[in-house]
Amino acid sequence: MVAPGPDAEQAFRLGIIAGAIVGIAAIAVIYMLGNTSVWFIGYVVVILFPVYLVVVAAILSVWLGYDVDPGQLEPVSKSRWQDRQVTISPTIKHV
Repeated sequence: MVAPGPDAEQAFRLGIIAGAIVGIAAIAVIYMLGNTSVWFIGYVVVILFPVYLVVVAAILSVWLGYDVDPGQLEPVSKSRWQDRQVTISPTIKHV
């Protein structure tokens, strides 16, 4: 399986931003129509809007190929990552 590349990451980011803008615009239109109270708009912003963004992220992840079957996952062993460890020595800056 080929992992999604940087273009898919950019498309995912753009899709989330576009989804957020559409959601905020929809909330603004509902509020401007005057059919709802401020409490309902607060409920929508605090409770429903995050759920909407999760749904948008789930749809985008499937569409862009980020959904992975558990059978395709590879186990990660400690020895595989030991070679990539970076040691950082503390440095003291004198002003």
